[in-house]
Amino acid sequence: MDPARWLRRFRPAPAAARRLVCFPHAGGSASFYHPLALAHAPATDVVVLQYPGRQDRMAEPGIRTIDDYADRIAEILAAEPARPTVYFGHSMGAAIAFEVTCRLAPDRLVVSGRRAPSTERTEQVHRRDDAGLLAEVKRLNGTDAAALELDELLRLVLPAIRSDYQAIETHPPRPGVTVGCPVSALIGDADPTSTVAEADRWREHTTAEFRLRVFPGGGHFYLTEHAQAVNAELASELAKL
Repeated sequence: MDPARWLRRFRPAPAAARRLVCFPHAGGSASFYHPLALAHAPATDVVVLQYPGRQDRMAEPGIRTIDDYADRIAEILAAEPARPTVYFGHSMGAAIAFEVTCRLAPDRLVVSGRRAPSTERTEQVHRRDDAGLLAEVKRLNGTDAAALELDELLRLVLPAIRSDYQAIETHPPRPGVTVGCPVSALIGDADPTSTVAEADRWREHTTAEFRLRVFPGGGHFYLTEHAQAVNAELASELAKL
């Protein structure tokens, strides 16, 4: 468990008084959060997770369960210097961030583009052939469609995407599980993976305050279109530390 493999700091801020930890989506990599990291550092120590099976960790096998993700990440983050911390996760990253929160108890949790852990849908995207898996990625518009037409790139990224989809689609519902920190949920009102009502049920998973922010006209990756507003939300959360 080498922290250098898991953690990326695009603008190191060792003297910062607070920390923001970012958890990428299924198939996503640390570079997705590069603009966000630059927006909040150096006032905040922005730490971005880099999962196995992508970019500079391409040679490593992907992780196939959310609990395995959470156990490994919790071990890495527990060794970080203590400072007030916000976790921010999008899509699958929200589920992982919640499970790590259950293990480590950060000060605040912000979840994005993900229905609450107590909700349940039957999804089997990870069982599709490569064409079917690619079709789902394009549907959610999380990766540049033109780039995904390149066979060589497809061969490289599909294993990580498939293992991530297996992890999130086989993760059981978590009714009744709560964390003690405040939770904020961000969702696009046109997100095909979660209704606003499903996102609102995150309130059932905290014993502290809860806040829901809905982005009108936003799809699953609303946070790229509304980057400024999302950064404002995170700045507000960090200011509360």
